[in-house]
Amino acid sequence: MAQRQDDDSESRRIIERVANESGPGGTSFIARAAKGARDHVTAAEADRSDPIEVWGTRIGRTLGLIVALGLLIWLVYFVSRGS
Repeated sequence: MAQRQDDDSESRRIIERVANESGPGGTSFIARAAKGARDHVTAAEADRSDPIEVWGTRIGRTLGLIVALGLLIWLVYFVSRGS
């Protein structure tokens, strides 16, 4: 009997979490993705007591983003020329 109550409460908790994340009251997928990307580039998870690590992570991730965008632009240009 106790196992069934635990299963029921766990199921309700999961359903409420999904409803909060996907419902109109929750944040949209695009907003969460944008926040995640911003936090990634600004090194939100880096150790704040080490400024070298924070700035090194920010610079590295920003350069990586610039290189990725440059490659994407080059690919579009190359494909649109008709090779």
